[in-house]
Amino acid sequence: MSTHTVTKTTSWFERLGSSFKGILFGIVLFIAGSILLWWNEGNFVKTQVALKEAQGVTQELENINTVDTSRSGELVHATGTATTEDILEDPIFGISVNAIRFSRDVEYYQWIEDSHTEKKQKLGGGEEEIITYSYRKGWLNHPVDSSRFHDSSNHNTVLASNVEGFSVQAKNVTFGAYRLPDFLVSSISGSESLSVQLSEEVLAKLNQQIAPPGSLPIPPPTPAPPVQGMLQFDENAPIGSMDGNPPQWLGMVHVNGSTVYLGDNPASPSIGDVRVSFKQTKPSNEVSIVAKLVGYTFERYTAANGKTVGMLVMGTKSAENMYESAHASNAMMTWLLRVGGVFLVCMGLGMIIAPLSVLASVVPLVGKIVGFGTGVFSTLFGLSWSLMIIALAWLFYRPLIGIILLAAAAGLIVLLFTRKRSHG
Repeated sequence: MSTHTVTKTTSWFERLGSSFKGILFGIVLFIAGSILLWWNEGNFVKTQVALKEAQGVTQELENINTVDTSRSGELVHATGTATTEDILEDPIFGISVNAIRFSRDVEYYQWIEDSHTEKKQKLGGGEEEIITYSYRKGWLNHPVDSSRFHDSSNHNTVLASNVEGFSVQAKNVTFGAYRLPDFLVSSISGSESLSVQLSEEVLAKLNQQIAPPGSLPIPPPTPAPPVQGMLQFDENAPIGSMDGNPPQWLGMVHVNGSTVYLGDNPASPSIGDVRVSFKQTKPSNEVSIVAKLVGYTFERYTAANGKTVGMLVMGTKSAENMYESAHASNAMMTWLLRVGGVFLVCMGLGMIIAPLSVLASVVPLVGKIVGFGTGVFSTLFGLSWSLMIIALAWLFYRPLIGIILLAAAAGLIVLLFTRKRSHG
């Protein structure tokens, strides 16, 4: 692993100017976090109400083998097998498969730049920033522009192929006599590796399309193993894949199981090599759904408050179980957004009062003490403000819980000012 170090020195006036510029961005973060917290609580309650309303009117659709037009418009729960006869194709590798979903995942072996930053306060308010860039080789699922590296001269990546990730989903997925809409099909999971065999024509075409000799930072090809017709087989590769298909080899293209390797030697990757793998979701899956029946298909149910309900889970699940899971997911998402909102509020406050610590950093020790104090203040005040926003939202939607949260917010504010006086 190689490294490259850059040292930057920022004067006190430059730091002070940057901190004042950051105030505006801090205000934006503070407002955005507050809005997110308010919206999030309302969204939680509305989703909860919609789920309870939907659960109260859900009916069992026991027979899915015939279309029952008399029940059109009902919100139903049903279990059965989702199937398709669609053939999904990969236009580059010439692979065709009967599946609900088919995907091509691509990884690139390339130089990766990591950085580590150290900051040192200097007497007079200046700051020295030491950035150490390190470079390593590794696989990533997206190309990295090595020309943007701080040391690009010895860490250049030229990819063997510009092939990208690809995914396609069946358009016609049946559920007994009914047809599943895209929003339900997209919830069908359970992808697994797909073992592939490429035609001789595709192998030759891929080999020709790999970057011309001399443009790749890779060693010369290893001696070719014995040739059988147009295809060449790697003697060191495993014998066959899980479905009995033998490994394939032609020039810079290696096929083994579900992986197509574009490069000289899969056992010893070189910069620029590309690794492609394929996955499928089988054409027959046991699923359970809750959705509004409309003729021979389904759509989302719209509750009285405007929220929509429509879900598919894998396996045979009761309506009660599905609604319990939906309530749990709603609660989990709400907590994640709460944490995100509080983080934005606290970060925004920290940026608003950041100039105080920069002003005091003329003497580094004093700057650190002030910085610690502003950090504590922004955290405690940010938490109390966030609790107040959440409480006000609950006062609007659920008054009793809102009162309890307001009391907690008031307690944090009292703690904040008590702490301030004790240090005053």
